[in-house]
Amino acid sequence: MSTNAVQDAATSGLEGLVVARTELSDVDGQRGQLTIRGFDVEELAGRARFEEVAYLLWFGQLPSADELVRFQQQLASQRSLPREVLVAVELAAERLGPMDALRFAAAALSADDPAPADDSHQANLDRAIRLVARVPVIVATHHRLRSGQAPVEPRADLALATNFLYQLTGQTPGPAETRALDTYLVTISDHGMNASTFTARVIASTASDMVSAVTGAIGALKGPLHGGAPGPALEMIEAIGQADRAESWMRSAVDRGERLMGFGHRVYHAYDPRAAALRKVAEGMSGMADWLDLAVKVEDVALRVLAELKPDRILKTNVEYYAAAVLQGVGLPPDLFPSTFALARHAGWTAHCIEYAADNKLIRPDARYTGPGERPLPVG
Repeated sequence: MSTNAVQDAATSGLEGLVVARTELSDVDGQRGQLTIRGFDVEELAGRARFEEVAYLLWFGQLPSADELVRFQQQLASQRSLPREVLVAVELAAERLGPMDALRFAAAALSADDPAPADDSHQANLDRAIRLVARVPVIVATHHRLRSGQAPVEPRADLALATNFLYQLTGQTPGPAETRALDTYLVTISDHGMNASTFTARVIASTASDMVSAVTGAIGALKGPLHGGAPGPALEMIEAIGQADRAESWMRSAVDRGERLMGFGHRVYHAYDPRAAALRKVAEGMSGMADWLDLAVKVEDVALRVLAELKPDRILKTNVEYYAAAVLQGVGLPPDLFPSTFALARHAGWTAHCIEYAADNKLIRPDARYTGPGERPLPVG
């Protein structure tokens, strides 16, 4: 890479700079396509469960029917939280919001794996399974406790998405809600070299443990520029309220220099394929007709207004826009949206840790110093 290119990358958040080789997922921003191990995410989202995609990320292929049953049983058997994690969740319920609570409790997951002396491929797979199985339980338990409700014990007979909703509400969800959440989790499971995934790989490259890697990734995802947009997208649609107010509301927002939440993406210069998959799900959900009708009309106006007022930028619908519809439709409160994002992305984070461990090299980039030149220490 040329010196100018390195300088450009250093001042633009490493945009366009290749920092890793991966077989896990590929984001084609120009075409608006995301593939996971070669499978188009829109096809996976309509046909595969989250567990199948986690299996695909970790093992390189989709499971057979028998393999899926055994894999789901293995995940279900790992849902019990260590005592130290339960204590952390209880403490977090007193004063921390969902993402801070998840980061706090996730760090405690090293309680039953304090020193990863066994760093074999199989040991890392076992760690990944424990993490993906337990993180939904942490999120649901914290939500119940902070709401003044008793925690709901996980059920080994339920798949991951179904059990998560069950632990949140205490009631077994219907197949429509389970399918909708499953589709969301699939679309979020991995997405190239995003900020949180890169964070996990940097930590893993130091030969640190997987719990530390995903804890760091949670911290990166917490930032509103990465994983926090579905809630604000929902708030924007609710603030507009009526389709005939959309254009004036959006023009005023753009004139004030505000972002239209759910539009534009650092990588995609076309319609986000995950948004397309989630729109299909939202359209099939009962009780969403009026809200979805408004969301579709607002989206149409937003795309037209952005094309007119921001002609030098390609700002298309991103995943957060319809993620808000799906997550609201399955009954999640907006402040659980980022932590639900995180529980899905654990499949990808752990897969990247496993992949990087197979050919590890410490990630240690250079920095271009721009401070003052050498100078003497003042005397006296």
